[in-house]
Amino acid sequence: MDKKKILIVDDEADLVEMLTLRLEANDYEVAAAYDGQDGLDQARRLKPDLIILDLMLPKLDGYKVCRMLKFDEKYKQIPIILFTARAQEADVNLGKEVGADAYLAKPFEPKILLDKIVELLKK
Repeated sequence: MDKKKILIVDDEADLVEMLTLRLEANDYEVAAAYDGQDGLDQARRLKPDLIILDLMLPKLDGYKVCRMLKFDEKYKQIPIILFTARAQEADVNLGKEVGADAYLAKPFEPKILLDKIVELLKK
């Protein structure tokens, strides 16, 4: 069985490295981008099975990246988890408006993230 491919888009290199190790240990293939534009480009090129997307990113913020992917027929089926320190109700609602499939606040519980990934990849 092919490994599921997850794209992490976050400008915090330490967090990306930690997530990469955890996801690879759970048998996922991982790609990373450190700004919104690179994340959008990689999502279009790689067509990952799932995207973990920070909101506060250089170049393009996570809301714009999410909206551009979710409103494009070729990419709208890719589940996107918004992953951010911004956990106000308005932020969560905006995340839903741009099409995010899930919203997880940092700091996070790794098991919750892994459970959410499993849940979204089954759909």
